[in-house]
Amino acid sequence: MSDTPTLYARFTEKLDAVLAALEAEGHMPPDTPRRAVTVEPPRDPSHGDLATNAAMVLAKQAKTNPRALAGLIVEKLAADPDVTSAEIAGPGFINLRVAREAWLAELRAVAELGADYGKSTMGAGRTVNIEYVSANPTGPMHMGHCRGAVVGDALASLLEFAGHKVIREYYVNDAGGQVDVLARSVHVRYREALGKDVGEIPEGLYPGDYLVPVGEALAEEFGDRYLAAPESEWLVPFRERAVAAMLEMIRADLALLGIHHDLFSSEAELQAAGKPAEAEAWLRERDLVYDGMLEAPKGKTPEDWEPVELPLFRSTKFGDDQDRPIRKSDGSWTYFGADLAYHYQKAQGADALVDIWGADHAGTVKRIKAAVAAMTGADGDAVPFEVKLVQMVQLLRDGQPVKMSKRSGTFVTLADVVREVGKDVVRFTMLTRKPEAQMDFDFAKVVEASKDNPVFYVQYCHARVCSTLRKAAAEDLAPSDGHLELLGEEELEMVKLAAQFPRIVEAAATAREPHRIAFFLHDLAAALHGYWNLGNDRPDKRFIVVQDGNLSRARLFLAAQIGQLVRNGLALLGVEAVEEM
Repeated sequence: MSDTPTLYARFTEKLDAVLAALEAEGHMPPDTPRRAVTVEPPRDPSHGDLATNAAMVLAKQAKTNPRALAGLIVEKLAADPDVTSAEIAGPGFINLRVAREAWLAELRAVAELGADYGKSTMGAGRTVNIEYVSANPTGPMHMGHCRGAVVGDALASLLEFAGHKVIREYYVNDAGGQVDVLARSVHVRYREALGKDVGEIPEGLYPGDYLVPVGEALAEEFGDRYLAAPESEWLVPFRERAVAAMLEMIRADLALLGIHHDLFSSEAELQAAGKPAEAEAWLRERDLVYDGMLEAPKGKTPEDWEPVELPLFRSTKFGDDQDRPIRKSDGSWTYFGADLAYHYQKAQGADALVDIWGADHAGTVKRIKAAVAAMTGADGDAVPFEVKLVQMVQLLRDGQPVKMSKRSGTFVTLADVVREVGKDVVRFTMLTRKPEAQMDFDFAKVVEASKDNPVFYVQYCHARVCSTLRKAAAEDLAPSDGHLELLGEEELEMVKLAAQFPRIVEAAATAREPHRIAFFLHDLAAALHGYWNLGNDRPDKRFIVVQDGNLSRARLFLAAQIGQLVRNGLALLGVEAVEEM
């Protein structure tokens, strides 16, 4: 990578130097915090190229009004050779116009940095643990898991690109009652593999055919040893083998999406190692767990409800609505009790934690946040912890809902969808809306070759660039930055948009929102397609102008860098940049 900062970073440094100079001159207190200062495009492009809120957010500390402080800042910025004008707008915003050569230098930076353009050091090597998917190991992946899987995986790539170390983790819920149900379901298939007529799969068990091979493998391993044996003899070995088989299936399903986790953590192993008990003892020492009565359920109290003394975590002390039990009345761990210990374990090896959960888990966010705050902050600074909630995806075929049910065995598997429409379509589509927004996935629309399909639109942009470069090569024309001064205003607008990529990366990483990359790519594709269409009507606006080789080479250089940026962005999303369509 080049040591030369990208344009937005460079102007942030310029502004920082101006503010430091104003401090030295006594216009602002020394070491005035500048975290809230931004340099970004103005909302209205007619106002300029860049805008900063510096005067607005620092005026109070400078003991002056924003416009007065803005005047001091503008005076210094206007002297910079990269600034053609600096103006105060409204109550104290500052708008800048940037010299053409600065934008053209940025285009050259894209070419110089290539796949590294947009990379950031903002993460400073800090480790972020991202837990995503974590579906119960009771069957293959279905489309209910898909969106969170893609969001988590894209976020992991984004944070690495932004300078973090990332641990991709999958939490295996293999200690609950659902894995006992799995073992019993597999035992039915085991008996079936030994020639027994099992009839209809009993209600309450998993009926899916995906368990047939597991039953056959157990029949081959054990013969008829457990055919008539009591459940107490076969439940544990069947559970262990069934969970292992399901995890193998889950890994294979995720691999179809290009998803590979660094770590699979077992809840059963966590409990066997006594981690929840250690966590309880640790919390009791600090008076954060006490024995108390749960509140009666809100509304009409059930007739069979009785007050029971349970060990309760003081989650209200950390922002939760009520204190939460960590054990059940029979002494076993609640989901929360196990999760509390698991998150504490994760925090030992990371500087920050991010969980990607389905929206149906919204009710548990406060208690887990409280637990992490208590267990990592009681003796110092708490480890930052965020939960990103992802809404379910409604599958449609020709506008009609596709029903799915994991328990019935009639669900639509992730593997089926990937095989039908392709990994790239699935991944990009999952990032075309904010994860907290509802999403429809229509099999017909996601493969439609039209501008209304964002996957096609962005991939076609890259294919169009590649096609143009191939055509140019056939005419013995190569991209060159030798005459970039020939680029006009329309081309320069594309450069200005492209130059936003590094700041978009940092903003998306800070907000933990990888969908911002998909949005940027759509805007970039729209700009290139718009320019292409301009050339349909005006031959002088085409990328290749036969009678002007230098202009053609300059435009081809621009096209090549747009293609590079599309590749960079798609790589973060785990999507291939196709060269032909």
